[in-house]
Amino acid sequence: MGIVQAKSAPTQMRNIGQEQWRPLDEVTAHVDKVHFDGVMRTKDDILLNAVTDLLQAQTVHDVVLKAHGVRQQLELLQAFKSIDIILDTSKGPDASPDGLEVIFNIKEKSPVEGNISVLTGNNEGSLLFRLLAPNIFGRGESLSADYQYGKKTVGFNVATSKPFLNWAKPRLNQFVFGQTADYIWSGFQEQVRGIGADFAFESSPLVQHTLRWEGVWRNIRCLSPSTPFEIREEAGHSVKSSIKHILCMDQRDDPCLPTHGSYFRLYQEYAGLGGNVGFLKHEIQYQINKCILGDLVLQASLMGGLVRTIGENSNVRINDRFFLGGPLSLRGFGFNGVGPHAQDCSLGAEAYWAGGLHAYAPLPFRPLRQTLDKVCRTHFFINTGNIGNFAFTDDYHHNGTVLLSRLRWSCGLGIVLNLASIARFELNYVFPLSSEPGDKSKEGLQFGIGVNFL
Repeated sequence: MGIVQAKSAPTQMRNIGQEQWRPLDEVTAHVDKVHFDGVMRTKDDILLNAVTDLLQAQTVHDVVLKAHGVRQQLELLQAFKSIDIILDTSKGPDASPDGLEVIFNIKEKSPVEGNISVLTGNNEGSLLFRLLAPNIFGRGESLSADYQYGKKTVGFNVATSKPFLNWAKPRLNQFVFGQTADYIWSGFQEQVRGIGADFAFESSPLVQHTLRWEGVWRNIRCLSPSTPFEIREEAGHSVKSSIKHILCMDQRDDPCLPTHGSYFRLYQEYAGLGGNVGFLKHEIQYQINKCILGDLVLQASLMGGLVRTIGENSNVRINDRFFLGGPLSLRGFGFNGVGPHAQDCSLGAEAYWAGGLHAYAPLPFRPLRQTLDKVCRTHFFINTGNIGNFAFTDDYHHNGTVLLSRLRWSCGLGIVLNLASIARFELNYVFPLSSEPGDKSKEGLQFGIGVNFL
């Protein structure tokens, strides 16, 4: 965000007679003055803290790099529309011979902003209405209010956020939220109200951590009188207090239609710090992309999860279990349609795994390649996976046999559309190759839209 402009004396930068440029890291310079133009609501102490390292620069090269570093730190506040940098020679009676002035032209965001966007997930699109008050106390603090409205989901979220200027990019968030969602594949509606706080930071570049606590009240209701007994016995109220750790490392060039790079995500949750719900939950996702033979991209992905009860809890509730199947996960099956069922309702399970292999290629029509290659591609895929309440033991050979038995398989081909890197649309013709009794498999056209995919 922003641009860099620089002006300096030509005699300092080159030898006029020899017409040879000197490297910037050999030109001695230091910062005499720093100006912030356009700042109205941001506090001085946060700006002074950001330029501390800039004032220690010894060469022109250092000044340029550290000025960029200041801009990157200020962008973490999410309080500015743009930040432009101008470097100029120092002027005035106090100017030193090798002194520079650094000017930051800043445009602050409005005190209150609002927008309407589309939120995609679970093969559903919802309208998201947002009001945001950025930089409310002058140090990057913000207050936001969101309202989500969809055919199956209605919810709200009110959150405060406080960033800190540090190499780890830490940020503290507190939130109050609520949601009412229809899980039609399982025949119930869930109402959720909760509060929480999280602390996000980077342990190294591209490695993001989130530590979160949530206290949640949940209520399950049956969607119809014909809902099976296995779902009805899950109905009622529950209170969950849990801590979560989320680790994410994304090195892909695009989150929706990557051509190279890898993605890793680890989700861990411990519930049982209060309330009547107790479990330990782990989920992992991994994806790698490799471009071969020119425009052909190979992609391999793997995901899996395990949840176990703790304390006096005898079983994992349906709203804490795993579900598998759908146009962006185990293709060739209905949405969350793989695994244990009661009548036509999916019950979920305590463990699952799934893997996929994709081959992406440009559109076969040569005139369209240059314009659509980065947003639309053909692909062939093969998926496999398993889900169930597996009886694991200390015998790794036995556990491997359990996980690899009764596998579901599917393959197909279709078109993938990248929607501005915020969502992925797939239209495929799928062939379920192997299924189990109760699974909702279907051969034919299948389409899906979302962000997360197998």
